[in-house]
Amino acid sequence: MVHDVVLDRVFSALSDATRRAIITRLGEGPATIGELAEPAGMTLTGMKKHVQVLEDAGLVVTEKVGRSRQCRIGAERLDDAMAWISFYQRLWERRLDGLDAYFTLQKGREK
Repeated sequence: MVHDVVLDRVFSALSDATRRAIITRLGEGPATIGELAEPAGMTLTGMKKHVQVLEDAGLVVTEKVGRSRQCRIGAERLDDAMAWISFYQRLWERRLDGLDAYFTLQKGREK
């Protein structure tokens, strides 16, 4: 149950294109809220709201550095999301492999 809540927050946070762009940018290295806001043409307040959603989901970690707030990726929650995706990817690959084997067997019986 707790794990579901965590994944819900992660996938909800990643459902927004702006927040995905923030994660992509932070993949290049840490950035301030201002550095994230500028290319998006967004106000600092607007960007801070997006960063807060990502921070609440555990996808971003922020730290006060002087007068600015430095952001970096919080990899643990990304790892949780990847583990969930990988589990279902393997599950469906096995099912599709089984279906392929079944159809190959059926095709061989028709000859």
